[in-house]
Amino acid sequence: MRTLRALPWQVSFALLGAIWGCSFLFIKLGLQSFTPVQVAFGRLAIGALVLLVVARLTGTALPRRPSTWRHLAVVALLFCSIPFTLFAYGETQVSSILAGIINAVTPLSVLAVTLVAFPEEQPTRERIAGLFVGFAGVLVVIGVWNGLGAGELAGVLACAGAVLCYGIAFPYTRRHLAGTGETPIALATGQVMLGALFLVPVVIATAAAGGGAIVTPVEPSTIVGMLALGGLGSGIAYVLNTRIVIVAGSSVASSVTYITPLFAVVAGFLVLGESIAWYQPVGGAIVLLGVAISQGVVRLPGAQPAAVGD
Repeated sequence: MRTLRALPWQVSFALLGAIWGCSFLFIKLGLQSFTPVQVAFGRLAIGALVLLVVARLTGTALPRRPSTWRHLAVVALLFCSIPFTLFAYGETQVSSILAGIINAVTPLSVLAVTLVAFPEEQPTRERIAGLFVGFAGVLVVIGVWNGLGAGELAGVLACAGAVLCYGIAFPYTRRHLAGTGETPIALATGQVMLGALFLVPVVIATAAAGGGAIVTPVEPSTIVGMLALGGLGSGIAYVLNTRIVIVAGSSVASSVTYITPLFAVVAGFLVLGESIAWYQPVGGAIVLLGVAISQGVVRLPGAQPAAVGD
């Protein structure tokens, strides 16, 4: 933990982007032997163990108020149990590269839900334009002009459903957990623990129904992928993200979305040998342009500069 705290936040930022970008590769490796539900449960169980160790080392106590745990239960479903399962299922039908690029739509999903959930958030010209540009980018990413087979369409919709869950989870967290006074590590630990617990009955039910058979022998690459997915993607990544928010601010931390697709593409291409259609990185760039416009990083012609402190 001292090593992580000693790192410059820029290094932590790069590590976070790499971990979350490579998570889609780790999911693919896990799917070599495990079902999507098992992959989702495994990453959460491992992540919970890592975060419990982090909480112990940092002297962080878990939340005590029942109301906090009730809201954490909702967040655990929207941030962990459901989207992790959907992404894992999606990657049974589409490449890790495509799943990683679709994940880049998360800030736009958050923006769309926020505009609906928070009346005080004004639908500015930049925000609306960013949403439209981002949607156009999604159409390019999936190569809509080529048409989609039933399997690929199901995979894309599953990944899109996961992104929608994130879009609801962020504003829900902002409204119900931001003012609890709990530390980010405490909230993350509770969230991941509950996420794993929620999937226990699903794992048992699918196994009882004959749909939970593990493909053996379990390859070493699968074990490494699951350990990395849980320990890094659902464990250490939370610590890195928390540190970046504290040192550099939430706006900087949220911009990690700009680099995660790059790592997803490189990892999928180099490690898995996945093919890349020309329109996937192009569409991903358009999606990121939409994110940049919606966040005011890229300004539309004639837009007034934001006042200091905005």
